[in-house]
Amino acid sequence: MRSWVKGKFFSRIIFLDSRSKICEQLSMLTSPLCTDFYQLTMAYSYFREGIADEEACFHLSFRKNPFKGQMTIAAGLETAANYILHYRFSSAELEYLYTLRDAENHQYFSRAFIDYLAGLKLKLDIDAVPEGTPVFPLEPLIRVRGPILQCQLLETPLLNIINFQSLIATKAARLCLAAKDSTVVDFGLRRAQGFDGGLSASRAAFIGGCQSTSNTFAGFQYGIPLNGTMAHSFIMRYSNEKEAFEAFAKAMPGNTIFLIDTYNSLKGLKNAILIANAQKEQGHNLAGIRLDSGNLVTLSKKSRVALDKAGFDGAKIVASNELDEYQIMALKKAKAPIDIFGVGTRLVTAFDEPALGGVYKLAAIRKKGEDWRYRIKLSDDRKKSTWPGIFQIRRLERNEQFIGDIIFDEVEGISLEDGLVGMGHDLLVKIFSEGRLVYSFPAIEVLRKRTMELLEKLPKKVKLIKWPKPYPVTIDKVLIDRKNKMEKNIYQ
Repeated sequence: MRSWVKGKFFSRIIFLDSRSKICEQLSMLTSPLCTDFYQLTMAYSYFREGIADEEACFHLSFRKNPFKGQMTIAAGLETAANYILHYRFSSAELEYLYTLRDAENHQYFSRAFIDYLAGLKLKLDIDAVPEGTPVFPLEPLIRVRGPILQCQLLETPLLNIINFQSLIATKAARLCLAAKDSTVVDFGLRRAQGFDGGLSASRAAFIGGCQSTSNTFAGFQYGIPLNGTMAHSFIMRYSNEKEAFEAFAKAMPGNTIFLIDTYNSLKGLKNAILIANAQKEQGHNLAGIRLDSGNLVTLSKKSRVALDKAGFDGAKIVASNELDEYQIMALKKAKAPIDIFGVGTRLVTAFDEPALGGVYKLAAIRKKGEDWRYRIKLSDDRKKSTWPGIFQIRRLERNEQFIGDIIFDEVEGISLEDGLVGMGHDLLVKIFSEGRLVYSFPAIEVLRKRTMELLEKLPKKVKLIKWPKPYPVTIDKVLIDRKNKMEKNIYQ
């Protein structure tokens, strides 16, 4: 028996047969067990020590922009919010945890702790940078405040979601910047890291600037426009290329994009025009052709001339074949008349840098009614040390252009006496208040538009694909002085 359930943020098929492997795989997307085991062992220690409800503040940030660039696009927030909204331990998950034993054959978790998890409801204050916002190293993408046990349990899932989607959104933004006035389409599902990775990648790629996707489930799930042509196997099924094109044109008269390089691109182009002329007599226009191999500059130029000469000046030229932002830049520089770039592997796998490297660090704790007690991590590697405080980001703007950010302590406020401080806005906005969702998530088309608009406000040198310049990010003096004082006390 099957039941279809569509929620506000996440729709999925739920198979009522609890033994179904498909059911298990789908439930993973919102399961509290989708975490590192040490998060649960630390939570148990907090529980045993009686400090599970001590208030804590964690920040999720990253240390370095990916792809040798100087910007990152924040993404994944709505997915993370959906995870938090559905955060409940099922009876089967709790039974599993209760069976776990350590190296001495002792139970990891007591019955009292299992009962505690059974009734656990997250009551956290969560502030975050809205999706589609350019962000930079050290800046908190998410700030989590509340009971330390609950904050701890969210570390792994938040990093998993935000790291990956921000990485892919950034890659998509770079591709679109390289493509300039041409369109970029996500063609990556077949090369993605599993169905869940493919879905997240398609969502993030659209937020980053891609105009459509070949991922049908992403279209269903998020309303992303779909795009697709044909595969070489379709053409190989028929006795000859003309027969294949004719069959496809009959089936898809409004989507006649012919893949012309199965045998010979220029001969394929002639066959495409031949079939397109026949379809034109029936009132249908050729949507375009796709090139998937060979010298894309030469072939696209010859194709454009032939298409225009045949009266198909509106037909688009689509190019694929292991593209990335550098290849797209080279094609644009060579004035290849390519209208649409279909990018697969190097987009959805973030081919040249497969992880963002985000971190989730404790910055302060306090007991009820007390002031914050700040916490700091030190390291021989200065890049891995952390800043103590309750962070906020002020983005400064002048003449509709971003000129720099200030990371400051929200409790203390900005210490800088500078008129520019008033010419900006704070990036972290309230998402959850004591566990209640208070933020309205915009449609994904709005997120994509936001990315494009905010990128326009960044200095041009920051957005360069090659040799970009850093964006100015300042650490407020209060945070610097506090960190220096804490370091001195620790090393004494």
